[in-house]
Amino acid sequence: MDERNRRIGEMFSAIAPRYDFLNRLLSCGRDRSWRREAASLILPARGGRHLDVATGTADVALEILRRKGSEARVVGSDISIEMMRIGRGKADRAGAAGRIAFVRAPGEALPFRDGAFDSASIAFGIRNVADRARGLSEMCRVVRAGGQVVVLEFSEPEGALFGALYRFYFRQVLPRIGGLFSKRSAYAYLPRSVQEFPPPRAFAEMMRDAGCASVARRPLTFGIVTLYVGVVGSEHPTGEPT
Repeated sequence: MDERNRRIGEMFSAIAPRYDFLNRLLSCGRDRSWRREAASLILPARGGRHLDVATGTADVALEILRRKGSEARVVGSDISIEMMRIGRGKADRAGAAGRIAFVRAPGEALPFRDGAFDSASIAFGIRNVADRARGLSEMCRVVRAGGQVVVLEFSEPEGALFGALYRFYFRQVLPRIGGLFSKRSAYAYLPRSVQEFPPPRAFAEMMRDAGCASVARRPLTFGIVTLYVGVVGSEHPTGEPT
């Protein structure tokens, strides 16, 4: 694990105890609907083997299990042990412990065989992967041909008025609120990382370069978040460095 991944893992471990609470507070509860929307598009409709990268406290992983039924299995990977500890507790309380496994691994080096999963998802985590192109290639590699790579990530709204209001909240208000309940530096990092993230069209092209034969994208909540759904092609990268 490289130095940047180590620092990111430590940052998320530090904020893990208040992470879910602040997600609900800072998004006015919208984060749940965004994750439900992402999980609703994952195939097959029932069952399947699914990977949730940067699973954190396992919100998406558990939503997949709720939707896919008792035959579904999910692996959640993350670099923060503390975040996964909270996720494991949530899985236990939901009665899903036997259908979900947690693995510590960086997004650039997923320890799974080629084509092992029907889908791979990542929600609000691809910004934090040190080598983003390699991480996307790894997600494509471990998904079978015809399977899906589903990405949920923040984006910047384009409308002049709403965009300005959003940027003020995201860059000025959100870090202050986050700092009241948790580690302020982590919530100052969030808007910086979003500002540095590629715009939706460019990121969709990155997904195609990584091995998705097609990519559909959908803005959510006036473009605050973008949902990307890629279909893995029959020929895609094998995990070699690019």
